[in-house]
Order: sequence, then C-alpha cells, then structure tokens
Amino acid sequence: MRWIWIDRFTEFESGKSATAVKVLSQAEDHFAQHFPGFPVMPATLILEGLAQTGGILVGEANQFREKVVLAKIPKAKFHRDALAGEMLTYHAAIVDLRPQGAVIAGKVHSGTELIAEAEIFFAHLDQSMSRQVFGDQNFVFSGELKYLLGAAQQAAAAHEPPQLPPASA
Repeated sequence: MRWIWIDRFTEFESGKSATAVKVLSQAEDHFAQHFPGFPVMPATLILEGLAQTGGILVGEANQFREKVVLAKIPKAKFHRDALAGEMLTYHAAIVDLRPQGAVIAGKVHSGTELIAEAEIFFAHLDQSMSRQVFGDQNFVFSGELKYLLGAAQQAAAAHEPPQLPPASA
C-alpha cells in the first residue's frame, strides 16, 4: 500500500496555504477491505492526506530545516463518506507558526461539497535529540512529498506572465 495520500499540489503560497488533490481510484487497496461492496475511503486516510498537505506547508515555511511531525488533531469533523471515483481537494492554511511547531486549519472537499474539516497541530522535533535518534537525514521530507511540491512550484512558474524589461531612460 502506498503512503502518499495526495496526488499533486494545485496551489501553494509559502508560509500561508496549500491546496492539493487526490483522485480516489477503485484500484486502491483500502477500497477492497473498507467496506466490501461499498468502497469508502477510511476517515483516517482522509486526515492523513490533509496532514501531508499541511505538513509540507509547515516544513517548506522553514526551508525543511525542521523535522515536522503530526502532534495531535484536537478537532476533526466528517460531513459524509468519500467514495471511489471522487476527487478530494485538500486545503490547509497556517493558523500559527512558532519555533516549536505549527497549527493548520484544513478542509477537504469533493467538488463544492465539504467532506471534512480539521485542526492539526504539528511539532518540530528537537534538533539535538532527533539527530541522536535519527541522524542528520530528514526522514519526514524525503522523496515523494518534496517532489510533489517541486512539481507544483515548476507548474506555477510556467504560468507566471513574462516580466517586462525596465523602461530605458
């Protein structure tokens, strides 16, 4: 089973907000077991997609110098099930960013319909302690999630209008 629960970023404003999407395919393993005959995406995986969107947002705000981990979800509300064939849109906005971590407010939509909303707390691992346990490698922001962000940044740059040269005097 794959552990990346977003397909791509569609918007990214550094230090402020991020929007990502996930297309729910009937071919994904979790639909076979949850629930047979009625393919519903588990609520925990919906939250994980929102947490990945918010976690990348928080990590990028500090140029990925910190190891960002989900600390707690004090509030989550689900309005309906997410079904195979839908495209979920995850929106995360930073509410509070501090040296110890961050809080994001997140919403999940299918089209215009609100599926879920949550408040997620992220913690920055203590640098000296995490270095002793995990070494210098940033295990949180390796590979695929940073690739997704890079692809979004390249796409955004490709759509920016060309800059005009300064007017000559």
